[in-house]
Amino acid sequence: MTDLQDPLPLAQALIRCASVTPADAGAQAVLADALRQLGFTTTPLRYGEIDNLFARIGNGSPHICFAGHTDVVPVGAANWQTDPFAGEVRNGILYGRGACDMKGGIAAFVAAAAKHLADGPPNGSISLLITGDEEGPAIDGTVRVLQWMQANGQIPDFCIVGEPTCPVALGDMVKIGRRGSLNARLTVHGTQGHVAYPQRADNPVHRLIRIADALTAAPLDAGNDWFHPSSLQFTSIDVGNPVTNVIPASASAMLNIRFNSDHTGAALSAWLRAVIAQHAERFDLDIAISGEAFLTEPGALVNTLRQAIVDASGVEPKLDTGGGTSDARFIARYCPVAEFGLVGATMHQADERVPVAELRDLARIYRGILAAFLA
Repeated sequence: MTDLQDPLPLAQALIRCASVTPADAGAQAVLADALRQLGFTTTPLRYGEIDNLFARIGNGSPHICFAGHTDVVPVGAANWQTDPFAGEVRNGILYGRGACDMKGGIAAFVAAAAKHLADGPPNGSISLLITGDEEGPAIDGTVRVLQWMQANGQIPDFCIVGEPTCPVALGDMVKIGRRGSLNARLTVHGTQGHVAYPQRADNPVHRLIRIADALTAAPLDAGNDWFHPSSLQFTSIDVGNPVTNVIPASASAMLNIRFNSDHTGAALSAWLRAVIAQHAERFDLDIAISGEAFLTEPGALVNTLRQAIVDASGVEPKLDTGGGTSDARFIARYCPVAEFGLVGATMHQADERVPVAELRDLARIYRGILAAFLA
């Protein structure tokens, strides 16, 4: 890599690594090599089949960390205009899987760090937490690296997750929180029987319908200052009954709750069990909580981030908590965290892309953020 202050060459090199989760395909070695050229100490951390990387330069505070992922989603069935792993630039636009989400963001931060370090050692510390498991189960990635960081005294004062957060224009949104997510699989058990003799059966479909009605009869909440109302959505109801004259022995459903900071996963789990028990004596309920709701309250850290974006871009970012989940949900357990990155219009799509000018603008904004935090 000849010019690390320009994010384009590194972004192209990363895209050319076909790092579809859980494969790394050399992506983290490319990144580690670039960081070592800048003076970072790099520590590869492999858990299970997942390659992760922690890198740091400087020893003191303030310590600002950039978190991201080198893994990408599959190419998909749609036809691409370009090779998704070629890192091709056409008409000033960089194409490739990960260009937007989020190899481009990683390259922009490295370019910002290179520019910052060109003026001398940092007044504090800069680190990167890079996982290869963000698009996958997220078991052996950021969660495990954070545990290692805590055990080794590497927890930062503030973390920026470089996900593509901006909906329309670069600089227009910062995520300061995320909703929690709970998935549940419910099976209601009844007694199979002939439809002509319902008194001899116990219809689990009827019980499941009553349960669904009870769970959706009223809103979970009205929202709060930073979050929209929580939402419970049934995503599937299945019986698997091939005939019309048999009451089935069981009926199943799946649901998801995206919940705000008024709730916890544990409290919602207890509520689900209590409501279901009112309508069914026999049931199985499997619950998986992929993340709790979190909020980094606006204050000095968030204000510094916001002002740095304004100063570098001229755009006033909206503070937001919408969208899906990200690895910020894990980081929030250890330190204040916010998310800021590219415009996310093409992430996970065919012909994923980012204008080269936008990539360079993001590097300039990240440079301003480093200057603001490490002044």
